[in-house]
Amino acid sequence: MAAFGSFALLIGLALAAYNLFAGGIALRLLAVGGLARVSPERLAETARRAGIAGFAAVTAAAFALSWSVFHNDFSIEYIVEHSNIALPAPYKFAALWSGQEGSLLLWAWLLAAYGFVLRLTHKSDVKLHAYAGTILAGVQVFFLLLLNFAAPPFSLVRGGVAPADGNGLNPLLQYPEMVIHPPMLYLGYVGFTVPFAFALGALMMRYPGEKWIHITRRWTMFTWMFLTIGIFLGMHWAYAVLGWGGYWGWDPVENASLMPWLTGTAFLHSVMMQEKRGMMKSWNVWLIFSTFMLSILGTLLTRAGLVSSVHAFAQSSIGNWFVAFLVLIAVVCIFTFVLQKDHLKSEHRVESLVSRESSFLFNNLVLLAACFTILWGTLFPVLSEYVEGTKTTLSGAYYSHIAIPIGVFLLLLTGVGPLLAWRASSFKSLRRNFILPGVAFGVTAIACIAVGLKPWADEGVFYSLMTFSLAAAVATAVASEFLRGAAVVRRQTGKDYLSSTILLVRRSTRRYGGYLVHFGVVIIFIGFAGYAFNRSAEKPMGPGDKMEIGPYTLVNLGNTQESNANYDSEFSLLDVYQNGKKVLAQSMAPEKRVYAVNGQPQTMVANHSTMQWDLYVVYEGRDSTTGLPIIKAFLNPLVMWIWVGLVVVVLGTLVALVPSLSPSRAAVAVPVPQPGPMQAAVGVTGGGD
Repeated sequence: MAAFGSFALLIGLALAAYNLFAGGIALRLLAVGGLARVSPERLAETARRAGIAGFAAVTAAAFALSWSVFHNDFSIEYIVEHSNIALPAPYKFAALWSGQEGSLLLWAWLLAAYGFVLRLTHKSDVKLHAYAGTILAGVQVFFLLLLNFAAPPFSLVRGGVAPADGNGLNPLLQYPEMVIHPPMLYLGYVGFTVPFAFALGALMMRYPGEKWIHITRRWTMFTWMFLTIGIFLGMHWAYAVLGWGGYWGWDPVENASLMPWLTGTAFLHSVMMQEKRGMMKSWNVWLIFSTFMLSILGTLLTRAGLVSSVHAFAQSSIGNWFVAFLVLIAVVCIFTFVLQKDHLKSEHRVESLVSRESSFLFNNLVLLAACFTILWGTLFPVLSEYVEGTKTTLSGAYYSHIAIPIGVFLLLLTGVGPLLAWRASSFKSLRRNFILPGVAFGVTAIACIAVGLKPWADEGVFYSLMTFSLAAAVATAVASEFLRGAAVVRRQTGKDYLSSTILLVRRSTRRYGGYLVHFGVVIIFIGFAGYAFNRSAEKPMGPGDKMEIGPYTLVNLGNTQESNANYDSEFSLLDVYQNGKKVLAQSMAPEKRVYAVNGQPQTMVANHSTMQWDLYVVYEGRDSTTGLPIIKAFLNPLVMWIWVGLVVVVLGTLVALVPSLSPSRAAVAVPVPQPGPMQAAVGVTGGGD
């Protein structure tokens, strides 16, 4: 199977190279015109078919590695390093992307799959798809070169003698989220290659109009959604596995996933400026170029060990390949832009600071400021080592001091932007649109202070109060927009409010899907705001010992040890009481595991989660003097809101991806609601059409 996989990768490389060069020659012949021995159209078609066949070849290689993992083929070095016989079946899947070579194969396979779909849909615009397919093939060639020559996943063990068992999977990866978190993240990273290819192709061919944006809108939203899911699954994994009581630690690999998300979000907003007003064309091109390059940089940080990280599960010397590839991409992008920049002149300018256009501009600048801040902090250890010879890492405080105010300002723009009109807002419309959200903001701020929040005493409490108040204002604006639109539909059709709301959404899925995404963002920010009120307690606990945290009393029933083929474990059984009454039917069981194959420890957190707070309990280990287990408990308010908000964001994105009802299919001709507080608003994923 190792020979089969290696051969499949070699065939995949040959097909991708043919796609690149034959496609490139065909496009050149079409551009210069004139007679040629070979029909450029036929040559382009053979290139497209080579791209389709390349998907089959890379799929065969991915199948070969999967088959080898599940059949414990320890003649392959990668299987030895990342799996073992006792590893549960779901984690054998995780083993496929837990190491350098496997994760690069996943990258290549997803890229081939995206390319497969792109090449099958070529009839919507043959020439633009030919450009995009050829650029995509160039990226495929790079990854297949890596897999064939720099990081081959089918290398055999040295000496040719297969061991009886493997080294097992890193314990940190033996958690359910890790079966789906990396594929989600990679669907996001890899997916941004498609809009990049279309943008670069459209620029090369001086594609007229904004059609390339319409073609790639769903690709971009689809990709953005998966990257969002991947980031939040990673947060949940860190929360549940690392045992430090938080969900975001500004780890370089976390940062690597956030940066393309920020530029991708900026792109999804600013493309509407181009669609509506013919503005920001150069800006949009560079946003998607930057997003793609940050995705490659993210892969470099994750897989090449350029920076120290708790996520550094795979390290190698392929960093130079990625750096060279990034330089090549930058040169191609800059050269093409300089050559064709006269094609990107804006048709309009911002006419007023109090307008939808200016809010988009501010939104983009804030998102890019956040991205640059994170990029600087992430690469600072590398730069400091290069300049001073000492690697200096910036602490989480650096990010928090900058990222928290930026985040609060973004939440403000989320609410303010959709309330503004295109071109310029009149004083009358401002007064009408801001009254209700303004009242919600003021009432929430007063209510927070009344229940004991003192924003003047603590910076964290100040930002939390601002977040709660802004969240109330934005939620009010979103809700009023749904109610206003549903009322109009109800008057026209006689349907009840629920049916009217559904019809309203179906008639403009992009706009109302965007509103839902905004609402999900509001819920997520409420969850973030709870961080300022976290509490913790810690003590060694023997049987019968008690520990107080918030309203809860933890009572230790006993400490136990167990073993199975995969790991040995120690855990405590803790009953939870509140006001003298037992809260949970089952005891909490925080656990510490030590894996048999490699002796590595892992924390298994016990967590009781409600919408109010999480009771989060960690088995820290044994006290060196008493021998008793050290139990650490956290009371983390509002964490559940973050995960609920993610569900709403994904739901909103899915709604925005669904085509709106065509006028002919709308059973009743319903007029579009008149401009209101959120009318024609622009959602994070494209609301406002």
